[in-house]
Amino acid sequence: MTETDALLGFQPFPYVGDEALRQPITDALRRVIDPEVALSIVDVGLIYQVTVAEQRVHVLMTMTSPACPVADEIMDEVERRLDPVVPADHRIELELCWEPPWTPECITPQGRRLMGW
Repeated sequence: MTETDALLGFQPFPYVGDEALRQPITDALRRVIDPEVALSIVDVGLIYQVTVAEQRVHVLMTMTSPACPVADEIMDEVERRLDPVVPADHRIELELCWEPPWTPECITPQGRRLMGW
C-alpha cells in the first residue's frame, strides 16, 4: 500500500487473517511485476483475496486473460516472493480463478496513476 492509499484507507485486495502478516504479504506481492504491463500484479488487480488461516496462506488470483502467456511465470514469482515472508510452518496455496473475469476496472488507483489514467 502506498502512503497515499494508507492515508485514504485503501486496501488493494481483501485480506483475512493475521494482521502482522498483512503488510509483509502485500509488500511481497507488490514486488511481482506483470511483464505485459510493467506494473505490480497488485496494481493491475490480479490479486482477488489473501486469506491466512490454519497454517496456510491462500492467494486467490487471476490473470488479465485465460490465454495469458506469462501466467506460469507470474505464479512462480508469487510463490518465490511470498516464501521468505510467510512463517515456515505455513504453506502457500495459489488459486487461479476466472470468475469474476479481470477487467481494467480491477486496476488500483495507484495503477491508474502509473498508467496515466
